[in-house]
Amino acid sequence: MSNLVIVESPSKAKTIQKYLGKDYKVTASVGHIRDLPAAKLSVDVKNDFAPKYAIVKGKEKLVKELKEMVKQSDRVYLATDPDREGEAISWHLATVLGLDMDDKNRVKFNEINKTSVQNGIAHPEKIDLDLVDAQQARRILDRLVGYKLSPFVSQKIRRGLSAGRVQSVALRLIVDREQEIRAFVPEEYWTLDTKFPAPASKRAFAASFVGDETGKIKVETKEQSDTILMRLDGAEYKVTSVKKGTRRKTPAPPFTTSTLQQEGSRKLGFQGKRTMKVAQELYEGMEVKGYGAMGLITYMRTDSLRISEEARAEGNAYIAENFGKEYLPEKPRYYKTKASAQDGHEAIRPTVPSLSPDKVKDSLTSDQFKLYSLIWKRFMASLMANCVQDTVKVEIQGANEQDAKDSKYCLFSASGYTVRFDGYTKLYIAGTDEEEEDASKLPALKEGDMLKLKELLGNQHFTQPPARYTEASLVKTLEETGVGRPSTYVSIVSTITGREYVTREQKQLKPTELGEAVTGLLKEQFPNIVNVKFTANMESDLDKVEHGEVDYIAMLHTFYDGFEETLKAAKEKTEGVKIKLKEDETDIPCEKCGRMMVVKTGRFGKFLACPGYPECKNTKPLVVETNAKCPVCGGKVIQKKSKRGYTFFGCDNYPNCNFMTWDKPTDEVCPQCGKSLFKRKGGVLACLNEGCGFEKKAERKRKKKDETGVNDE
Repeated sequence: MSNLVIVESPSKAKTIQKYLGKDYKVTASVGHIRDLPAAKLSVDVKNDFAPKYAIVKGKEKLVKELKEMVKQSDRVYLATDPDREGEAISWHLATVLGLDMDDKNRVKFNEINKTSVQNGIAHPEKIDLDLVDAQQARRILDRLVGYKLSPFVSQKIRRGLSAGRVQSVALRLIVDREQEIRAFVPEEYWTLDTKFPAPASKRAFAASFVGDETGKIKVETKEQSDTILMRLDGAEYKVTSVKKGTRRKTPAPPFTTSTLQQEGSRKLGFQGKRTMKVAQELYEGMEVKGYGAMGLITYMRTDSLRISEEARAEGNAYIAENFGKEYLPEKPRYYKTKASAQDGHEAIRPTVPSLSPDKVKDSLTSDQFKLYSLIWKRFMASLMANCVQDTVKVEIQGANEQDAKDSKYCLFSASGYTVRFDGYTKLYIAGTDEEEEDASKLPALKEGDMLKLKELLGNQHFTQPPARYTEASLVKTLEETGVGRPSTYVSIVSTITGREYVTREQKQLKPTELGEAVTGLLKEQFPNIVNVKFTANMESDLDKVEHGEVDYIAMLHTFYDGFEETLKAAKEKTEGVKIKLKEDETDIPCEKCGRMMVVKTGRFGKFLACPGYPECKNTKPLVVETNAKCPVCGGKVIQKKSKRGYTFFGCDNYPNCNFMTWDKPTDEVCPQCGKSLFKRKGGVLACLNEGCGFEKKAERKRKKKDETGVNDE
C-alpha cells in the first residue's frame, strides 16, 4: 500500500474505502488507542498536571498492527472525527505511531460523501494542538474532580458513589426543581367560560371572561365567580369589537446536537443515547440501494445553525420541484448561531437533500429511518416559506338591563385563526415540552352581532408547580446555561441515571434520596462544583484554550489550587460524619441478631448487610424477585448479575436448579402449559418449558402519528 488512512470506526472505514480506491488502505483505531488508566489518578499534579497516558487495555495488538501498516505506507492520513475529541485521537495516534507533528496529515470532513472525502484528502492540515490542549484540559479536569471528589462522597454517604464536574451540576438542576415542586403552594383561581352558537350556523364557539368596564379582573374565589354569574343573569350579549390581522410563523432552524436530542425525545420517544447512536450510524454511512456506500447526514456533534450554500441550493431545487416555487421564501433565510457556540461544523442536515426518506427506507433500520426522516424534514422545512395565518380577536359585552342603562358590562374575549398559506407546516412542525392551546376557528362575526348564550360556567382551577425535567428539557437547560457541550449531553444523563441518582418516571427525571443527599453534600461543602455559572465559565475557558487564547496549564492551576484547599477543609469539617439514607433500609430481618438489614454497595454490586456491624457481620445477596415461576422446578425466578455486570434471570433454588435465561420474565402465563412467559428481543413472548414451544407477539400500544409522519410515543 502507498497511502494509509486511519479513522475511528470500522463502518466509517468501510464507507470511505469505497471513495478512495485501491491506492488507499482505510483502517480503524476503534476509538482512543491511548488514555489515562482508570486504576489511578494518572495525572502528576505536582508537575503541571502532566498526564500519564497508557495504551488502552486490549488494544496492544491493534497498535502493533497499525505500526506495521505505517512502516509499509508512503503517506499516513489521520481522518478522525472533526471535533476536539477527534483531534485528540489523531494526536494520540501520531504520538504512538511516531508520526511527525509538523507534517500535514490531519484530514477533516463534515460529511461522508465522495466529494467531501476526496477534497479532505487533497487538502490535509497539521494537527491543531490548541484543540488537543482543550480536550486534554477537559479530560484532566474531569479526572481531578472525579477521582478527588468521588472518594469523599463515597465515604460520607455510600461506597461506590461518584461526583463529576458537569454531572453534579445537572443533578443539582433536577434536585432543585424537585424542591421547588415540594415547596410549591397552589393558588386557587376561577375562569368564567361561555359558549355561543354562531349566527347562521349550528357550530358553537367559546369565549372567556376577561374583565368589566373597570378593566381586567382576576377571579380568585368562588364568591367572586358567583357574584359575576349573578350579575350576568338575564344578560344580553353583543359583539363590540372584531380585530383582524395576519401573522407569519417561521420554521425552526435545522438541528444542532441539543435540538436533535430534544426532538428525538419528543417525537420519537428516543433517549439521548439512542438518538446519538443512530445519528452516528447515519453519519458514518451504509450501503444505500441505487447510490452505493454513503453517509446520509453531516457530522452530528455541532452547535452551529450554519448550512452550506450548495446544500441550500439543492434543498431549494427539491422544494420547487416537489412543492412548488410558492413554497420558497422571497429571500433565503439565515439563522443566527448563538455567540457562545463553537460553530466548528454545519448544522445537522442530509448530505444529499434530494434523498427523501422514502428513497432510502429500504436500506435503513427502523430507528435509522425514523431519525433520518426527522432530520430531513426539519432541514427542508427550515428552507421553506413561512406559514401565513389570518387571525381574529373578538370582544363580546354581556350586560343585564340595569347594567346596560348604567353603561356597565362584563367583557368576554375569543380568538382564533385560519391558515391562509401552510408554507413549511406542510412538511414539519417542531415539538415543545409544554402543551400548546390550539386557537379555534371562529365563525364569521361582525360588530353589532347579537349572540344567544348557550352555556356559562364558573370553573375552579389551581396553579400548577413547575414540571420535572425531561431529558429533552434538561438538555435544553444545559445548553442555554452553557453547561456541557454537544458531545457531553448523553454521558451526563447516562451517568446520573446509571448511578441511581435519578430515576425515570415515564419521561420525567426524578431525583432519588441518594441523588438529593449527594447534591446536598456538594452544595454545602463544594458550592462552586455544583454552581451553574461557575461550570459554564469553565466551559468558556475551555473554548478559549481551543482558540489559543488561554494556556491550559494555567487554567488548570486556577481551578485546582482552590479546589484542593476546599477539599481539605471539607474533610476536616465533616470528620466522623456519615449520612444515612432511608432508602437503604429494608424489612428483611437479620437471621443472627434480628435487626432489619440494610442495602450496602460493594465491589460486585449491592448486597444485604446487618446494621449491627462490627458486633454482627452477617451479609447475604440482595435478591430482586419477579412474578414469574421457574419453568423447570416451579421456584421463583429472580434477577441476577453476571461478573461483567449484565442482568440475567435464574431460579432461586440454585444450585439445585440450574435454570437461567437472558429473556425478561413477564406476568403472563402460557395458554398451553400454564408456565410463565418470557419476553425475547423483537417483542416475542415465549414459553421456556421444554417441549412446549408456544410463542406469540407481545401486544403493543397503538401510537399516534405526528406531523413528521413518524410514530410518536
